[in-house]
Amino acid sequence: MTFHFSNVPTRIVCLAVLIGCSRSPAPSSAQESGVTVSTNNQVSQSRQNAITNAVAKVAPSVVTVQTEVFQQAPEDPFDIFFGGQPRTQTQAGLGTGFVVRSDGVIVTNAHVVAGASKISVMMRNGKVYPATLLGQDETNDIAVVRIDAKSLPTVKLGNSNSLVIGEWAIAIGNPYGFYLGNSEPSVTVGVISATNRNLVAPSEGQSSYFDMIQTDAAINPGNSGGPLVDADGEVIGMNSSIFSPNGGSVGLGFAIPINRVARVVDDLLTHGSIRSPWIGVGLRQSTSSNPRDALTQGAVIASVAPGSPAAKAGLRPGDVIEGEGNRQVHNFFDWQAALLDLRVGSPAHLRVRRGSQEFDATVAVADLPEVTAPKVQVLRDLQLVTVTPAIASERGLQRAWGALVYKVSDVIAQQTGIQQGDVILQINNTPVRSAQDAARAIDEYGGRTYLRLVIDRQGEMYMTEFAVR
Repeated sequence: MTFHFSNVPTRIVCLAVLIGCSRSPAPSSAQESGVTVSTNNQVSQSRQNAITNAVAKVAPSVVTVQTEVFQQAPEDPFDIFFGGQPRTQTQAGLGTGFVVRSDGVIVTNAHVVAGASKISVMMRNGKVYPATLLGQDETNDIAVVRIDAKSLPTVKLGNSNSLVIGEWAIAIGNPYGFYLGNSEPSVTVGVISATNRNLVAPSEGQSSYFDMIQTDAAINPGNSGGPLVDADGEVIGMNSSIFSPNGGSVGLGFAIPINRVARVVDDLLTHGSIRSPWIGVGLRQSTSSNPRDALTQGAVIASVAPGSPAAKAGLRPGDVIEGEGNRQVHNFFDWQAALLDLRVGSPAHLRVRRGSQEFDATVAVADLPEVTAPKVQVLRDLQLVTVTPAIASERGLQRAWGALVYKVSDVIAQQTGIQQGDVILQINNTPVRSAQDAARAIDEYGGRTYLRLVIDRQGEMYMTEFAVR
């Protein structure tokens, strides 16, 4: 059986059971049928428990997140022949979110709002608000949106570092969205099945699912972005993904630890962007087709970027990282999980083995080198940075020169074929060693002739050609 790891599209499966073939007249009343129905609307003390109390605390803060994505429809040759215009089509999406600040700040999964042209949020009471995307971290699959509302009920964030295997886990969300008939969230219950799960199967999107919480509480399409709650009514994770052979829950659900969610939200609200932690080491990756080998080979440093914090701390290729803080590191995936939780400006405390010797190393955590590099603006909406040895090492580039595309607008990308992360190596007959070289070449050739760019895209050579008017 092949298992797929994905944020699955919604698929409704209707199940019906037919009992008997004839229908008898229904009794005219409960008295005629001999059945007595209780009219007591009070909830007894025995029916109230930690789970009902936890749900009562969190459910008012759970929202439905709706999106619209405008896509170019396939071109109709008949329309093109008669001069018709390209058509667009709208694709609707739906997920869950929860309120973390009473002034309208809501968190959800990045894959829920990916590519959305329009985002709206429906509260538990059915009221709908337009939402603005404040920012998203595709790597961690976390997004923050805001609605224009005040005095909203908020969740209380717990501590995902203190989870106990086997404790209650409550998933709250909107599986299959409005197909269930109203805006009330659904509740499913299970336990914390495991922590520190690194999901190494292929996944959709750019997300890295490391150091996840595993639960058997049912998580289905539409639950993405909803809270995972403990028995105290505190949010301990954000439901994000499942392992499933058929797209439905089979008891293998995964949530992003809430401590990481809180860090990303804080970065977005404080800095307006995600600060990706970097120390400047590249780890050796297994080339074996057996995933077991990748889990047992250790976190062996393959490269250290020149001038990086790791280089300044004395780390060398061949060193083995065995831990960071209180976290044990056994392999590449454990290190990726540890890296996600480091914070720029706070040191990383590493345990390192070099041959038969073990030692501690305190390494500064910095922004990615391209973040702090000087930016050169060209073509209005295109930012370039000069490739340095540190940038080349961090990105795994074959050359330590060229102009890295740091940022490009959607319009410029569509018109030129240039993508973020491309490295420009040549413009027409002019070699490009730096961002300044690229800017001068564009100024020289632009308006006179077509620009022909040779670019390195993830190790493959491409060419794109366009005119600047």
